[in-house]
Parts: sequence; C-alpha cells; structure tokens
Amino acid sequence: MAAFLLSVHVIAAILTIGPIAVAASLFPRYARQAAPTGGAEPDERAAGVAALLHRICRGYAVVGITVPVFGLATGAQLGVLTDAWLLVSILLTAVAAGILALAILPHQQRMLAPPEEAAESDALRRGAARLSGLTGAFNLLWAIVVVLMIVRPGSTTGV
Repeated sequence: MAAFLLSVHVIAAILTIGPIAVAASLFPRYARQAAPTGGAEPDERAAGVAALLHRICRGYAVVGITVPVFGLATGAQLGVLTDAWLLVSILLTAVAAGILALAILPHQQRMLAPPEEAAESDALRRGAARLSGLTGAFNLLWAIVVVLMIVRPGSTTGV
C-alpha cells in the first residue's frame, strides 16, 4: 500500500506542481506585454496568454491538494509523520500553498484587470516584478521540499 500511495503522491506532485511553477513563472512576462504603453493598444495575444496561464495556475492549485493528501497518507503508512525532515517538508509545503493562494493567484487576478490610467503601467511593471519574486520563492520552497523528500536527513537509506 505504501508503494501505491507514494507513487500517487509523486505523480500528483509532478503533474500539478510542475505546471503551476512554469505557468506562474511565465505569467509576469505576458502580463507586462499585455499592458498598454505610451498610448499604444494592449497586446491582445499576450493578454490571452496571461489569462490562460492564470487559469492553469488556479486549476492546478485545486487539483494540487492531492499532493499533501497523498503525502500525509504515505507518511502515515511508513510511520514517519514525526520525523523532522517530514515536519519541515509539511511546513514548507504549507508556506508554498499560502504564497500561491494568498499572494500569487490574487496578484495575477489583479494584473489581468484592465488598467484604468496610463500611470498604472508603472504600477503594473512593479507588480510584475513583485510577482516574479513571489513565484521564485514558491518555486524555491518546492525545490527544497523535493530535496528533503529525496535526501531525508537522518534516514538510514545511505543516501
């Protein structure tokens, strides 16, 4: 049973977190391109791509709940729920989920709204830079969790 749970956990992580990481990383670029600058018309293609990337992030975030669910089930099956490496992984996962749900997704939604004034293009650029930083933090947290899952500090697997 542990092998099945671990397999579903890893597959879910690859198929849900990976697309979020890529789509969230690309979003600021297309949101900036979509903004009208210097009286020019907004780039409709870039706006469409940005909207699609936001839908990908939002949709995969919902499905991504399977990752910690199957991770906890796997940890319970293996009897490692109290191991420090897993507790740190759970904490980092919660922080990453919080960044995604409370910062990245709402920020993307705000950036998709049409600007009301030309002066907002500067705010959009600053917002895109901030969003890039948040996305980088999200991706870094997941990279750390992956390393913790592989190395499992203190384990006797010889890794």
